[in-house]
Amino acid sequence: MSKVVIIGAGGVGNVVTQKCASHPEVFEEILLASRTLTKCEKIAKQVKENYNKDIHIQQIDAENVPALVSLLKDFKPTIVINVALPYQDLCIMDACLEAGVHYLDTANYEPKDNPKFEYKYQWAYQEKYAQAGLMAILGCGFDPGVTNAFCAYAQKHLFDEITQIDILDCNAGDHGHPFATNFNPEINIREITQTVRHWQNGKWVETPPVIEENCIHFTFNYPEVGPRESYLLYHEEMESLVKHIKGLKKIRFWMTFSDTYLTHLRVLKNVGLTRIDEVEFEGCKIVPLKFLKALLPDPASLGTNYKGKTVIGCIFQGFKDGQKIKKYIYNICDHAKAYQEVKAQAVSYTTGVPAMAGAMMVLKEIWKGKGVFNIEELDPDPFLKTIAENGLPWEVQDFSGSLPE
Repeated sequence: MSKVVIIGAGGVGNVVTQKCASHPEVFEEILLASRTLTKCEKIAKQVKENYNKDIHIQQIDAENVPALVSLLKDFKPTIVINVALPYQDLCIMDACLEAGVHYLDTANYEPKDNPKFEYKYQWAYQEKYAQAGLMAILGCGFDPGVTNAFCAYAQKHLFDEITQIDILDCNAGDHGHPFATNFNPEINIREITQTVRHWQNGKWVETPPVIEENCIHFTFNYPEVGPRESYLLYHEEMESLVKHIKGLKKIRFWMTFSDTYLTHLRVLKNVGLTRIDEVEFEGCKIVPLKFLKALLPDPASLGTNYKGKTVIGCIFQGFKDGQKIKKYIYNICDHAKAYQEVKAQAVSYTTGVPAMAGAMMVLKEIWKGKGVFNIEELDPDPFLKTIAENGLPWEVQDFSGSLPE
């Protein structure tokens, strides 16, 4: 019997759980675990209403490894889908190792007090997982995740050599709030306030953070949604793609932000609310960013009135049969349609569907291996076929537009 444990009951956890429930032939038993049991209860109710399926729920602290091990040994899943917070990744990986369970996540580990978007902490588990005969699949959301699969697909089918990749992530939606983050505020704001890096000619090049006035940005004309200002940002999938895409000389990641969003964020930074270190306030120690998170709308609640679309994809430049070519592979996801299906906005939807699809690849033994894997190391074809069949169709086009040098 194929059993899965899903850890995390936020917006993405909701999508993952419902999408798993829609495939009872693969995910025969589902256990959803979270620190907040009421969130699990709400999702379980939706699953029952939508799919007439009962799921197990459990309150759990994802940082309590012995409790996680006990849960996994009792339930005996084949795989854990980790959609909890990134700084809990290593605890969950440790528990999976001890319990003999495959592991999959959607974002790389980062320490609480010194966030660095790098895979070295999880790549260090390679030998442990290999010796245990287990798979640990890293970054199986959309970006990272589907973008990595697009790269593997381009390398396998479209190019003899890929020299440049530009990953472009556009959210052209409107949730009606003056300021809110589309996923966990701690993670979202850490990304935007960090120094930007991109890979060029064998080294990482640093440029100013997105919230600085001298950051790098340009206007890109996205399919169906039109021109949007796109900002250079560091994202973790670049680190693994540099290792696995042959001949790659340059890779960059771009994300859209509105002027209103960036103005709010600059003000919050100026008054110290984006700090991740403890400060004292009226005799109490608080972490300003955690305090801000408590004040902002829950990302899982944004879907109700969300309008517009996301457009996420990769532009490739390289050679095929001696000729220089450019290709654009992308997905368009509608916020309203995502909400209609699973009561979630498109940012959660585009992360949750690939996580379910990756777990399905393991349970159906399409993806097999021992050790730690990034998505571009695995066969992209069945994975991309599965996400297309489950709400995330994708397109391949010749690209004739221009990008910054």
